[in-house]
Amino acid sequence: MSRSARRDGGGVTAELAVAMPALILLLLFALGAVDTVLARTQCLDAARDAALAQARGEDGTAVGRARAPRGASVSVWVDGSGAHAEVHLRVAPLGPHLPRLDVSGSATADLEPGSVGGAPS
Repeated sequence: MSRSARRDGGGVTAELAVAMPALILLLLFALGAVDTVLARTQCLDAARDAALAQARGEDGTAVGRARAPRGASVSVWVDGSGAHAEVHLRVAPLGPHLPRLDVSGSATADLEPGSVGGAPS
């Protein structure tokens, strides 16, 4: 091994020691973003299923709660334009001690003829 190669050996270790926490932090942010996007997708799916169930005359709130992520709030209502559902959830993508984000999903479905609250058949 040459003399210059021996002198640079400690520099690589120091650079790695400085870069490793930054890489780990970047990985945690990426995983938090994926977790948030997954929660949003689950909220959208739950809202869609709840609105469709309510439009068919079923209990949309129960369907939405069964499909929603744990801790989400589900609200379903019917008005003249159809069945509506909203699902809200607060997620902590970076851990419980850092700020939380609100994610939500909403959906609307036309009422089925003959369903409760729907158009007459």
